[in-house]
Amino acid sequence: MAFFLVKVLSRKDGTFSSQHIHDSEAMKERGIHCVMDQDREMRRKSKFAVSEKK
Repeated sequence: MAFFLVKVLSRKDGTFSSQHIHDSEAMKERGIHCVMDQDREMRRKSKFAVSEKK
């Protein structure tokens, strides 16, 4: 806890950057999305589609 407190106090606003996948530029470049977003995209294509495992 002490190290976390030091990190919070050493930040300008005491805030941290977002850790979500959809906010990462590197992930966007690779075309990687949050699993919830990927699921939503697949359900738009077909509500009843089931992906096949290889």
